[in-house]
Amino acid sequence: MSAEQVSSLCEQLVKAVTVIMDPASTQRYRLEALKFCEEFKEKCPICVPCGLKLAEKTQTAIVRHFGLQILEHVVKFRWNNMPRLEKVYLKNNVMGLISSGTQSILEEESHIKGVLSRIVVEMIKREWPQHWPDMLKELDTLSKQGETQTELVMFILLRLAEDVVTFQTLPTQRRRDIQQTLTQNMEKIFSFLLTTLQQNVNKYRRMKTDLAQETKAQANCRVGIAALNTLAGYIDWVALSHITADNCKLLEMLCLLLNEPELQIGAAECLLIAVSRKGKLEDRKPLMVLFGDVAMHYILSAAQTADGEGLVEKHYVFLKRLCQVLCALGSQLCALLGSECDVETPANFGKYLDAFLAFTTHPSQFLRSSTQITWGALFRHEVLSHDPLLLAMIPKYLRASMTNLVKVGFPSKTDSPSCEYSRFDFDSDEDFNAFFNSFRAQQGEVMRMACRLDPRTGFQMAGEWLKYQLTTPVDTGPMNSRTGEGLCSIFSPSFAQWDAMTFFSESVISQMFRTLDKDDIPVNDGIDLLQLVLNFETKDPLILSCVLTNVSALFPFVTYRPEYLPQVLSKLFASVTFEVIEESKFVMSVQAPRTRAVKNVRRHACSSIIKMCRDYPQLVLPNFDMLYNHVKQLLSNELLLTQMEKCALMEALVLISNQFKDYERQKAFLEELMAPVAGLWLSPEMQRVLSDAEAFISYVGADNKIADPVLEDPSGLNRSRISFCVYTILGVVKRARWPADTEEAKAGGFLVGYTPSGNPIYRNPCTEQVLKLFDNLLALIRTHNNLYMPEMVARLGETFAKALDMLEVEKNAILGLPQPLLELYDSPVYKTVLERMQGFFCTLYDNCFHILGNAGPSMQQDFYTVDCLATQLLSSAFTNLNNIPDYRLRPMLRVFVKPLVLSCPPEYYETFVCPMLGPLFTYLHMRLSQKWQVINQRSMLCEDDAADDNPESQEMLEEQLVRLLTREVMDLITVCCVSKKGVDHNTTAAVDGDDDEAMVTEVTPPASAELTELGKCLTKQEDVCTAVLITAFTSLSWKDTLSCQRTTTQLCWPLLKQVLSGNLLPDAVSWFFISVLKGLQIHGQHDGCMAALVHLAFQIYEALRPRYTELKAVMEQIPDIHRDSLEQFDSKLLNPTPQKVADKRRKDHFKRLIAGCIEKPLGEQFRKEVHIRNLPSLFKKVKPLLGTDMLENEDGEGLTALFEP
Repeated sequence: MSAEQVSSLCEQLVKAVTVIMDPASTQRYRLEALKFCEEFKEKCPICVPCGLKLAEKTQTAIVRHFGLQILEHVVKFRWNNMPRLEKVYLKNNVMGLISSGTQSILEEESHIKGVLSRIVVEMIKREWPQHWPDMLKELDTLSKQGETQTELVMFILLRLAEDVVTFQTLPTQRRRDIQQTLTQNMEKIFSFLLTTLQQNVNKYRRMKTDLAQETKAQANCRVGIAALNTLAGYIDWVALSHITADNCKLLEMLCLLLNEPELQIGAAECLLIAVSRKGKLEDRKPLMVLFGDVAMHYILSAAQTADGEGLVEKHYVFLKRLCQVLCALGSQLCALLGSECDVETPANFGKYLDAFLAFTTHPSQFLRSSTQITWGALFRHEVLSHDPLLLAMIPKYLRASMTNLVKVGFPSKTDSPSCEYSRFDFDSDEDFNAFFNSFRAQQGEVMRMACRLDPRTGFQMAGEWLKYQLTTPVDTGPMNSRTGEGLCSIFSPSFAQWDAMTFFSESVISQMFRTLDKDDIPVNDGIDLLQLVLNFETKDPLILSCVLTNVSALFPFVTYRPEYLPQVLSKLFASVTFEVIEESKFVMSVQAPRTRAVKNVRRHACSSIIKMCRDYPQLVLPNFDMLYNHVKQLLSNELLLTQMEKCALMEALVLISNQFKDYERQKAFLEELMAPVAGLWLSPEMQRVLSDAEAFISYVGADNKIADPVLEDPSGLNRSRISFCVYTILGVVKRARWPADTEEAKAGGFLVGYTPSGNPIYRNPCTEQVLKLFDNLLALIRTHNNLYMPEMVARLGETFAKALDMLEVEKNAILGLPQPLLELYDSPVYKTVLERMQGFFCTLYDNCFHILGNAGPSMQQDFYTVDCLATQLLSSAFTNLNNIPDYRLRPMLRVFVKPLVLSCPPEYYETFVCPMLGPLFTYLHMRLSQKWQVINQRSMLCEDDAADDNPESQEMLEEQLVRLLTREVMDLITVCCVSKKGVDHNTTAAVDGDDDEAMVTEVTPPASAELTELGKCLTKQEDVCTAVLITAFTSLSWKDTLSCQRTTTQLCWPLLKQVLSGNLLPDAVSWFFISVLKGLQIHGQHDGCMAALVHLAFQIYEALRPRYTELKAVMEQIPDIHRDSLEQFDSKLLNPTPQKVADKRRKDHFKRLIAGCIEKPLGEQFRKEVHIRNLPSLFKKVKPLLGTDMLENEDGEGLTALFEP
C-alpha cells in the first residue's frame, strides 16, 4: 500500500462526498457516489489510512466527518478480523486525533465530536478492561491537556454509560464485564466528573465578567455543560452512596448551579434524576438534605429569577424541570415519612408547600397540571395529611383550583396569560382541549382528597362561588354563539366561569356527603343554595346545562327535606322542553334544526330525571302521580319532544314503578304506559311497512328527491313514530325489573319457582307487553337488513343515495380524528335531511339490537323459551349478512349477540345458543378471512396499480373497520368460551380508540383461563368447535396486533386443550402449529405478541410432539434451523430425565430454534449485524492449584500488553 494509492483514493472519496452533499447534484450522480462510498467502506483493504487521511484537520468538516465514519465502520464491522498491530495503530491514531486532531472546543462541529467519541466507545466495548486496562488512565491524561480534550472525554464516558447501561446494545457477557468494571471504578469516575465540573465552573465564574477572557470562559462553560450531561447519564444507575457521598457534595453543587443561567438546565436535570431515584428507603434518606435551608433557598430563588425573566423558552424549560424536582422531592418525602427510616417532617415543609403552591398558581397550564399528582400524594399521606401546615394549605389549594378549573389558555387566543405558554406546549386548540379535560379530571380527584380532610371549607367556597355566578351578569365575550344572539359560545368568559364553578361544586359537594356524618351535613345551607339555583332563570343553553348539573349536585339535600322535590321536578321538566326559538317560528312538519347545545340541555334534563329516579326511587315514589301526569301532558303533543326525550321520561316512570313491588300493579301500569305504542306498532299499516323493505323505504321517505334538503322533510313524522315505538320498547325492557330482595319479590308475586340448582326464577312485569310486539320487531330487523341488498339500495331517492352510509361523526371516531371544538355545540345536530335520515337508520339499527341484547337479562326464561327462537333470530337478525357493512355488523355483535349469549341460562345452551352460534361463527370466519385477504393483496400490489376510485382515506377507514370487527368477533368468541376469574365480560374489549400502542406485554395466559360451561357445550358440537378453532388460529396471522395478542393469551390454548384428548388428524395438528408460526412471521416484531406466540408454540410442541412426528417435519422447514439443536431438544422432550430442565431454559432453547420465522422490526431487517466477541471472563473461578494469570492466552503472551500506551 503506497502513499500515492491512499492519496488518489482519498481524492475520489472527497469528490464522491461532495457530490452526495451538494444540493445541485442529480439523483443519478448522487446514487453513484453513494454506491462508491459504501463499496469502499465494505471492501477496501486500506480503509484505516484513508479514513485517517480524510479526518485530518486540514479537510472540510463534511470530509472529516466521512473519514471518521469510515474508521467507525472499521471498528464496528472489521475489528474481529484485524491483526493486532493494526488495532493498536488505529487506537493510537484515534487517541492522537482527540489529543491534537480537532479544532478548539468552541470551533469544532458537534457532529465531529460525536463521531470521534463513538469510535473510542466502540473500541472500549470490544477491548476494555481485559485488553485495555489503562483506558481510564489514558482518558484522564487526555483531559489534562485542555478543555477541548476534556469535553471529548465527557462525551466518551456518557456514550459508554448509555450503550452499556441505558440501551444495553452489546452481548450480555461484555455488558456485564464493562458494567462491573465501571462500578468498581465508580468512586474514581465520580470524583473525576465532580472535580472537572467544579474546576471549570470556578474558572467560568471568575472569567465571565472579564471581556478579555470571554472565549476562555465560554470554553470552561462548555466543559461544565458536558460534565453535567455526563453526570446525568450516571446518576440514574450508580449506587446512591456515590450521589450522597461527602455530605451530599454533588447535590450541594447542583443546587448552587441552579442560579447559573448557562448551566441551570443541566443542573436541574441532574438534580431531578437524583431526587427521582428509587431503591432502599434507608439509602434515600440523605436526599432529605434538599429540604434544608441552603438547598431550599437556592431552589426557590432560582425559580423566582427564572419566572421574573418573563416568557423565554429557555427559562420556561428550566421552570418545568424545577417543578419536576419539587414533585420528586414530595414523592421522596411521602415514601420516607412514616416508614421505619426515622425521618421527621422537615422544618422547611411550610416553605416547600408555598413554593409548590406558586407552581400551582403559575399562568402555565402545563406547570399547574404537573403539580397535581404530588398534591394528591400529600393529601393522602397518613402522616402529612394531619400536619397543620398542610391542612392550612387546603383552602389555598382550593382557591387555586377555582382559577385552574376555568378553561382558558387556548393557543389560538389571547384572552389569558396562559395562552402564551400554551403556544409553547400545544400544537392546536384541540390538543389543548384534550390536555385540559384530563387535567381537570385529575384536579377533581385531588380536590376530593383535600375535601376529605376539610369538607366544610370546600362546601363553603362552592356556595360562595355559586352565589356569585348566579348574580353576575352574563358576558358572552367577542364571539357570539350561532345558537342565537346574545348567547354564550364555549369560549365565552361567562360560560368558562360557570363550567368551572359547576365542576368545583360537583366535586366538593359529593365528597362532603361521603365524608361527614349524617347529623353534621349543613342541610340549611344546602337547601338555601338549591332554592337559589331553582329560582334562577336563563335562556342560555350552555349556562342552563351548568344549572342542571348544580341541581343534581345539590339534590342529596332533598333527602333531608322531601318537600322540595316538586320544585326540583318542575325545574327539570321545564328544561326538557327547552327551546331558544319560540314555538310560533316552527314549521309544523319539521322542527327547526336544533343546535347541539340545545339538544344537550334537553338530554341533560332527561338524564337528570332518570338518575334521580334510579338513585332515589323511594324519595320520588310518593310523587309518582305528579310525575306521571307531567309526562302524559308532554307526550300528548307529538311535536314537543324528540322520541329519545319521550322515551327517557317513560324510562323514569318505569324505574319508579319498580318500587311498587307488586307484580300485578306494575304489569297494569306498564300495559297502560305502552298502550299507545302497542296501538301504533300492531296497526295493519305498520305491520305492512315493517315487513316489506320497499314499503318501509317509501314510508320513511328515503325514496324521495327533495328540493330543499335543509327544511323540507315530509316523512319526518313517520320516522319519528317508528323511532318512538322502538325507543319505548327498549326503555321498558332495559328498566323494568323485579325487586332485588328475594322475600320482597316473593311477596309481590314475582317469584315463579327455582332452578334445579336452587336459584330463584323471576318473571318480569313487562314480558307480556314486550313479547306481544316481538314479531313486528323481528320483521323490522329483517327488513332493515334487507335494505342493504343492491336492488333495495337502488330504490333510494337521489337525495338519500347515501342514507345507509356512516355518519361523518362515526367515521371521525373510527379514524381517531378530533372534532373541531366549536362544531360540538354550535352546529345543528343534523345539518341536512340526508344526515337526519342517516341518523335515523343508524339509531334504529342500534336500538333494535339493544332490545334483543337486553331481552335475555330482562325476561330471562320467558324470552329463551319463545317458540323456535334460534330459527326466528337466524331468519331476521342474521339474514342478508353478506350485504351488511362492517360498521353495522360490529354493534350487532356487541350489543345483541354478546349479552344475549352471556345471560342465557345453561339449560338453553343446546336448544338455543349452539344452533345460533354455529352458523354465525362459521360465517364470521369466512367473512373476516375474505376481508383480510383483500387487505393483504392491497398491500402487496404496487401503488401504481391501486384503483383511483378508492381514495386512501376510504381504504384506511375500511381497514380500521376490519380491525375493529376482528377484535369484536374475537372478543365474542373469547367471552363465550373462556372464563377468566375476576374479569367482567360486560366491559367492551374493542373500543374505537383501542390502538396497537395499548398492547400489554403480559405473556403467559392466566392460570385460571378455563373453558366455560358454554365453551364446553360449543366444543362438543363438531361444526361449532371447528369454526371456533379455525377462526382463533387463523386470526393469529391477520394484521391486527391487539387481536392477535388477546387471542393468543386468552383463547387458543384453552380451546386446543379441550380437543387434545380426541383423535386429532395429523394434518390438523400441523395446521395449528403452522398457524402460530405464521403469526410469528407477521407479528414477531412486537414484543408482546412475540412472547405470547412463542409461549403458545412451545405449549403446542411440548404437548403434541410425543404423539405427532409431523410437528418435527414442520420445525425442519423453519429457515436457518440448527438440526443438531432440534435433535437435542426433541430427545430431551421424548426422554425426560428425572431432574426436569427449568421451564425457562427449555422455552429459551425452543425460541432459538424457531428464531428463523420470527419477524424483525423493519428498522432491523436490513441492518448489518454487529458482532462483539466475548473476552476471557473477568470473574472466572480459578482452580487454586493453577497459579496462571487468567488474562494470559495460549501463547503465554499477556493480552493486557495489547493496548499499553
